[in-house]
Amino acid sequence: MEFEQDDAERFNSYTVEHDAVELHRCRGKVIDIGKCFCNDSHELKEHRTAMTFRKRALFIAILGIGASAGYFGYHTHIDNVRAAKLEHLVAPKPFFPAGSPWTQDVSHAPVDPQSSTIIAWLADAGGWGTGKMRVDFALRVLQADGTTPSVPFHPGPTFYAADSDKVSAFPLPAGGGLELEDASSYKCPTDQDDCHLIVVDRSHGKLYEAYQANYADNVLTATLVAVWDLNRVYPPSGRGDQCTSTDAAGFPIAPLLFNADELALGRIDHAIRFTLPNPRIRAHVFVHPATHAGAPRGPVTAPPMGARFRLKASYDMSQLTPAAQVVARAMQKYGMFLSDGGNIALTAQNDRDTKAKYADMDFGPHDLFDVKVTDFEILDMGTPIRLTDNCVRNP
Repeated sequence: MEFEQDDAERFNSYTVEHDAVELHRCRGKVIDIGKCFCNDSHELKEHRTAMTFRKRALFIAILGIGASAGYFGYHTHIDNVRAAKLEHLVAPKPFFPAGSPWTQDVSHAPVDPQSSTIIAWLADAGGWGTGKMRVDFALRVLQADGTTPSVPFHPGPTFYAADSDKVSAFPLPAGGGLELEDASSYKCPTDQDDCHLIVVDRSHGKLYEAYQANYADNVLTATLVAVWDLNRVYPPSGRGDQCTSTDAAGFPIAPLLFNADELALGRIDHAIRFTLPNPRIRAHVFVHPATHAGAPRGPVTAPPMGARFRLKASYDMSQLTPAAQVVARAMQKYGMFLSDGGNIALTAQNDRDTKAKYADMDFGPHDLFDVKVTDFEILDMGTPIRLTDNCVRNP
């Protein structure tokens, strides 16, 4: 299959409430099921919450102990408000049964013999997209149940029939939205191409993920639809070797997204999704549990699609904020999977659909900037599989 390359980027303004402070975040535009190279030409806006904190701290230093007492009294009140908001918060349920690779503890798994060589090459090539580990917050994970209305589904003009699941209807929760700038609409703008739609229906044990989704004239269309069975432990070949999904690697997206509720609870019990620019991903191959590779164009010394990175146990977390430490601990225990081509390394679930908010956690897109490629090692990858695009679906 041929995949278009598009170096454009869209700016995503994502607003959360935190003492009336707006946080502006950027996200890179990923064009063809993440199979493209993203060229992120914009700098992220400064983390406004952190700047506000610094300004308040400076104000305290100037005004002295009296102001300090007032400041801390104010923030004690804020902490109490946050605690009330997060009362009765429960850990998110796993998407798949025990035994799935997404929840496998790999803290003691063997390192690949090529790990040092690949990591050194990747560091020399620039490391993460734009050189820093950044976080994108655009993807929503919507919840459906037996009462959620379904809408008719029609294949889009360039529908990937071999890779897609055959559906005639798709659950569409009220108040949901696509992967968009404001994430509050099911209509995909003509100047945007990703428009991922993710809906979890636990009442029927299904995870619906669509790429280039668009709802118009009472019909949902998409270029690809993957319907995952939440009661199944998939084999290493997933939905089928040489088959893509809404991520280039053929993975489900939702189980690899961390969210604000997990940060509030202090633990993430699964692996994490990450991306690299396509020139920094090995061309023409993938490794299980990936089943596809998209359009990487890196050399043999680059990591292949599906590689599992693990943060070194020796990594000093004291330089990270408490919320960022929660993410880092998950990277040590569960690792992170190379899932797609892109410039913003990590993807967190949009907090429109969680009880906790990232502002509550003082967590923003810059908070993992200090985590470098050289802080990771690559776990045993097995034998790379050559990409043919001849999708053969598993039963």
